[in-house]
Amino acid sequence: MALAKITSLAGRAVCVPGNDIDTDRIIPARFMKCVTFDGLGQYLFYDVRKDTTTGKDTNHPLNDARFKGATILLSGANFGCGSSREHAPQAIQKYGIKSVIAENFAEIFFGNSITLGMPLACAKREDIAKIAAAVEKDPATEVVIDVVKQEIRFAGQTVPAQIRDTARDALINGRWDAIGELLDGVPAVKETAKKLPYLAAS
Repeated sequence: MALAKITSLAGRAVCVPGNDIDTDRIIPARFMKCVTFDGLGQYLFYDVRKDTTTGKDTNHPLNDARFKGATILLSGANFGCGSSREHAPQAIQKYGIKSVIAENFAEIFFGNSITLGMPLACAKREDIAKIAAAVEKDPATEVVIDVVKQEIRFAGQTVPAQIRDTARDALINGRWDAIGELLDGVPAVKETAKKLPYLAAS
Protein backbone atom coordinates (compact mmCIF):
# COMPACT_ATOMS: atom_id res chain seq x y z
CA MET A 1 0.00 0.00 0.00
CA ALA A 2 1.53 3.30 -1.09
CA LEU A 3 2.15 5.91 1.56
CA ALA A 4 0.09 9.08 1.49
CA LYS A 5 1.72 12.15 -0.04
CA ILE A 6 1.59 14.86 2.60
CA THR A 7 1.63 18.20 0.80
CA SER A 8 -0.35 20.30 3.27
CA LEU A 9 -2.17 19.99 6.54
CA ALA A 10 -4.97 22.11 7.96
CA GLY A 11 -6.64 22.25 11.34
CA ARG A 12 -7.22 24.20 14.51
CA ALA A 13 -4.24 24.87 16.74
CA VAL A 14 -3.35 24.93 20.42
CA CYS A 15 -0.33 26.66 21.92
CA VAL A 16 1.78 24.90 24.56
CA PRO A 17 4.39 27.59 25.22
CA GLY A 18 7.91 27.07 26.49
CA ASN A 19 11.42 26.23 25.38
CA ASP A 20 13.26 22.94 25.91
CA ILE A 21 10.08 20.90 26.32
CA ASP A 22 11.66 17.48 26.65
CA THR A 23 10.40 14.01 25.88
CA ASP A 24 9.89 13.19 29.56
CA ARG A 25 7.46 16.07 29.86
CA ILE A 26 5.76 15.01 26.64
CA ILE A 27 5.31 11.42 27.86
CA PRO A 28 6.55 10.48 31.38
CA ALA A 29 8.70 7.35 31.47
CA ARG A 30 6.33 5.39 33.71
CA PHE A 31 3.79 5.25 30.87
CA MET A 32 6.26 3.61 28.51
CA LYS A 33 5.62 0.04 29.68
CA CYS A 34 3.10 -0.59 26.93
CA VAL A 35 3.60 -3.34 24.35
CA THR A 36 2.19 -1.15 21.57
CA PHE A 37 1.86 2.62 21.26
CA ASP A 38 -1.94 2.46 21.37
CA GLY A 39 -3.40 4.47 24.23
CA LEU A 40 -0.35 6.68 24.77
CA GLY A 41 -2.32 9.76 23.77
CA GLN A 42 -4.14 9.91 27.10
CA TYR A 43 -0.82 10.42 28.87
CA LEU A 44 0.43 13.30 26.72
CA PHE A 45 1.88 16.00 29.01
CA TYR A 46 0.33 14.05 31.88
CA ASP A 47 2.44 15.46 34.71
CA VAL A 48 1.59 19.06 33.80
CA ARG A 49 -2.00 18.39 32.75
CA LYS A 50 -2.88 16.70 36.05
CA ASP A 51 -2.52 17.88 39.64
CA THR A 52 -0.13 15.41 41.26
CA THR A 53 -2.05 15.51 44.55
CA THR A 54 -5.69 15.42 43.46
CA GLY A 55 -5.36 13.95 39.96
CA LYS A 56 -7.66 16.67 38.65
CA ASP A 57 -7.05 18.64 35.47
CA THR A 58 -4.84 21.72 35.69
CA ASN A 59 -5.24 24.83 33.56
CA HIS A 60 -2.94 23.38 30.91
CA PRO A 61 -3.87 24.48 27.35
CA LEU A 62 -4.73 20.91 26.35
CA ASN A 63 -7.36 20.88 29.12
CA ASP A 64 -8.98 24.06 27.80
CA ALA A 65 -12.31 23.18 26.18
CA ARG A 66 -11.78 25.95 23.62
CA PHE A 67 -8.96 23.97 22.04
CA LYS A 68 -10.53 20.53 22.16
CA GLY A 69 -9.96 18.78 18.85
CA ALA A 70 -6.98 20.91 17.86
CA THR A 71 -4.64 19.04 15.53
CA ILE A 72 -1.70 21.45 15.34
CA LEU A 73 0.57 22.14 18.31
CA LEU A 74 2.45 25.43 18.67
CA SER A 75 5.49 25.66 20.92
CA GLY A 76 8.93 27.20 21.44
CA ALA A 77 12.58 26.36 20.85
CA ASN A 78 14.31 22.96 21.09
CA PHE A 79 11.03 21.04 21.23
CA GLY A 80 11.41 17.31 21.89
CA CYS A 81 14.84 17.43 23.49
CA GLY A 82 15.98 14.88 26.08
CA SER A 83 15.84 11.15 25.51
CA SER A 84 15.42 9.47 22.13
CA ARG A 85 12.13 7.77 23.08
CA GLU A 86 9.90 7.40 20.05
CA HIS A 87 7.00 7.24 22.49
CA ALA A 88 7.01 11.06 22.52
CA PRO A 89 5.90 11.67 18.92
CA GLN A 90 3.71 8.56 19.17
CA ALA A 91 1.90 10.07 22.18
CA ILE A 92 1.45 13.35 20.33
CA GLN A 93 0.02 11.61 17.28
CA LYS A 94 -2.18 9.24 19.29
CA TYR A 95 -3.62 12.26 21.12
CA GLY A 96 -4.77 13.61 17.77
CA ILE A 97 -2.06 16.13 16.98
CA LYS A 98 -0.98 15.86 13.33
CA SER A 99 1.75 18.49 13.19
CA VAL A 100 3.93 20.68 15.41
CA ILE A 101 5.11 24.23 14.72
CA ALA A 102 8.07 25.36 16.82
CA GLU A 103 11.22 27.44 16.54
CA ASN A 104 13.30 24.28 16.13
CA PHE A 105 13.33 20.63 17.14
CA ALA A 106 15.66 18.12 18.75
CA GLU A 107 17.25 15.96 16.06
CA ILE A 108 16.03 12.49 17.07
CA PHE A 109 12.53 13.71 17.90
CA PHE A 110 12.39 15.30 14.46
CA GLY A 111 13.32 12.06 12.72
CA ASN A 112 10.90 9.96 14.77
CA SER A 113 8.08 12.37 13.93
CA ILE A 114 8.72 12.43 10.20
CA THR A 115 8.59 8.61 10.04
CA LEU A 116 5.05 8.89 11.40
CA GLY A 117 4.10 11.24 8.58
CA MET A 118 3.90 14.14 11.02
CA PRO A 119 5.21 17.38 9.48
CA LEU A 120 7.34 19.50 11.81
CA ALA A 121 7.56 23.11 10.72
CA CYS A 122 10.09 25.62 12.03
CA ALA A 123 9.02 29.24 12.25
CA LYS A 124 10.35 32.42 13.81
CA ARG A 125 9.38 33.15 17.39
CA GLU A 126 7.49 36.29 16.42
CA ASP A 127 5.55 34.44 13.72
CA ILE A 128 4.57 31.66 16.12
CA ALA A 129 3.38 34.40 18.50
CA LYS A 130 1.19 35.81 15.71
CA ILE A 131 -0.39 32.41 15.11
CA ALA A 132 -0.90 31.87 18.84
CA ALA A 133 -2.52 35.31 19.19
CA ALA A 134 -4.93 34.60 16.32
CA VAL A 135 -5.84 31.23 17.81
CA GLU A 136 -6.31 32.71 21.28
CA LYS A 137 -8.62 35.35 19.83
CA ASP A 138 -10.60 32.77 17.86
CA PRO A 139 -9.92 29.09 18.65
CA ALA A 140 -11.82 28.15 15.48
CA THR A 141 -9.11 29.75 13.36
CA GLU A 142 -7.90 27.37 10.66
CA VAL A 143 -4.14 27.02 10.40
CA VAL A 144 -2.73 25.63 7.17
CA ILE A 145 0.79 24.22 6.96
CA ASP A 146 1.78 24.17 3.31
CA VAL A 147 4.61 21.65 3.05
CA VAL A 148 5.21 22.35 -0.63
CA LYS A 149 5.37 26.14 -0.38
CA GLN A 150 6.90 26.08 3.12
CA GLU A 151 4.48 28.57 4.58
CA ILE A 152 1.82 28.77 7.26
CA ARG A 153 -1.49 30.48 6.55
CA PHE A 154 -3.96 31.63 9.20
CA ALA A 155 -6.54 34.38 9.72
CA GLY A 156 -5.69 36.07 6.42
CA GLN A 157 -1.98 36.09 7.19
CA THR A 158 0.95 34.10 5.81
CA VAL A 159 4.30 33.47 7.48
CA PRO A 160 7.28 31.47 6.20
CA ALA A 161 8.09 28.03 7.57
CA GLN A 162 11.14 25.86 7.20
CA ILE A 163 10.87 22.12 6.68
CA ARG A 164 14.17 20.32 6.20
CA ASP A 165 14.70 19.43 2.53
CA THR A 166 15.04 15.67 3.07
CA ALA A 167 11.94 15.56 5.29
CA ARG A 168 9.97 17.78 2.92
CA ASP A 169 10.89 15.57 -0.03
CA ALA A 170 9.89 12.42 1.89
CA LEU A 171 6.54 13.89 2.92
CA ILE A 172 5.42 15.29 -0.42
CA ASN A 173 6.52 12.19 -2.32
CA GLY A 174 5.10 9.64 0.12
CA ARG A 175 8.45 8.28 1.24
CA TRP A 176 8.29 9.17 4.92
CA ASP A 177 8.11 5.63 6.36
CA ALA A 178 11.11 3.45 5.53
CA ILE A 179 9.40 0.29 6.80
CA GLY A 180 6.34 1.07 4.72
CA GLU A 181 8.53 1.47 1.66
CA LEU A 182 10.16 -1.90 2.32
CA LEU A 183 6.76 -3.59 2.63
CA ASP A 184 5.61 -1.93 -0.58
CA GLY A 185 8.57 -3.55 -2.30
CA VAL A 186 7.74 -7.12 -1.23
CA PRO A 187 5.79 -8.00 -4.44
CA ALA A 188 8.70 -6.82 -6.59
CA VAL A 189 11.13 -8.87 -4.49
CA LYS A 190 8.99 -11.99 -4.95
CA GLU A 191 8.80 -11.46 -8.71
CA THR A 192 12.57 -11.06 -8.90
CA ALA A 193 13.06 -14.19 -6.79
CA LYS A 194 11.03 -16.23 -9.29
CA LYS A 195 13.53 -15.33 -12.00
CA LEU A 196 16.56 -16.44 -10.03
CA PRO A 197 17.19 -20.15 -10.59
CA TYR A 198 18.95 -20.70 -7.28
CA LEU A 199 15.89 -19.33 -5.44
CA ALA A 200 13.23 -20.81 -7.68
CA ALA A 201 14.74 -24.28 -7.26
CA SER A 202 14.44 -24.09 -3.50
